[in-house]
Amino acid sequence: MNTFLVILLAFFAVMVVISLVRGIVAFLQTTKVDLETGGENQKVLMDRQNKAMFNRIKYQALAIVVVAVLLMINS
Repeated sequence: MNTFLVILLAFFAVMVVISLVRGIVAFLQTTKVDLETGGENQKVLMDRQNKAMFNRIKYQALAIVVVAVLLMINS
């Protein structure tokens, strides 16, 4: 059981990093001109940023739950 939970924890940690990188890439693609003009590209990139950051928070929460379960099992 511990092995499975540790593998699950590692998976969630990797997913956190992937979501973070995706959000940063979307943020870096947003230019000052897009922000000033309010173009369609801005909305797409902002939606992509929001989705990536929400996924990051979701995976972090799941990782915390796995850590809590590991602590309860091993205490």
